[in-house]
Amino acid sequence: MSTSARAAALFSIAAFALSGCAEIEFLSQASKEVRDDEDGGVPGYPALGGRYKIGNPYQINGVWYYPKEDYKYLETGIASWYGPNFHGKRTANGARFDQNDVTAAHRTLPMPSMVRVTNLENGRSLKVLVNDRGPFARGRIIDLSRRSAQLLGFEKQGTAKVRVEILAEESRQLASRFERGKVVAQKPDAAPSIAVTSQTLEPPPGAKSADPASSKFAVAAVDAEPVTIASRGSDPVPEPDGKVTILPVSGQSQVFIQAGAFSQYHNAARSQAILSQLGTVQITQFTKAQVPLFRVRVGPIANVNQADALLERVVATGYPDAHIIVVD
Repeated sequence: MSTSARAAALFSIAAFALSGCAEIEFLSQASKEVRDDEDGGVPGYPALGGRYKIGNPYQINGVWYYPKEDYKYLETGIASWYGPNFHGKRTANGARFDQNDVTAAHRTLPMPSMVRVTNLENGRSLKVLVNDRGPFARGRIIDLSRRSAQLLGFEKQGTAKVRVEILAEESRQLASRFERGKVVAQKPDAAPSIAVTSQTLEPPPGAKSADPASSKFAVAAVDAEPVTIASRGSDPVPEPDGKVTILPVSGQSQVFIQAGAFSQYHNAARSQAILSQLGTVQITQFTKAQVPLFRVRVGPIANVNQADALLERVVATGYPDAHIIVVD
């Protein structure tokens, strides 16, 4: 074989090998994309994710979080939002994050759950689906999708003072859609209602009629009512409707750093003395489960940036559970 022929043959073999590798890579990628699209979950509702998830306690940056079902959850604090950098990625319960959906990340609520988020600065309120974990910055209580932030009116400023309250009935309905990690099938439409009636027929030819029943075993006749098959209907799947409601708010909400709550007043007073070097410190009494407690708060604070900086200082002073609180 000539040198030119040998070179041509080698080139053909190499081209075939490269073509084969490219085809294998293409098929592998195509297979991955097919698997990624098989999200499971409730058909027609991809934002719900492929499973119901509460999860075990976990630790982020030295802080422990304890996920649980809490149908009395109500909290005020600072909300942030996330979008382009996470668009298309998986959430913590298997949904594919879409920044244009009305969804959110929360550190402890079950996924999926439904909450009402109210912007305490302008009164705009919105139902939001929780399907992800976060935020993990100490000073934030919920991380909303970009669309949610737009509807609540704080996309440009980046954060907002909010109230977050779980919608218990809708969250329970969402939980009922999942059982042991599997989706509970939607109830089928009931069969049509029908009436059941009877009539006496002549015996077939050659048959002998039975002797009449003895009056000894007579049973009183009762007027029969038509038997119907009741329809159970189909439970709706709760989902955000994107409708903004305007709720009354003071517009004068204040930001504080809550260092802690103490059962003994002298412990609260000691904390007040320690933290007074950072600003004004208040002690307020409240009752929880019929037990009087004393909470220690630093503030009020002018804005979120100052609150973030002060929170870090309070934590460094020896209060790792300190957090930002908003009082409306």
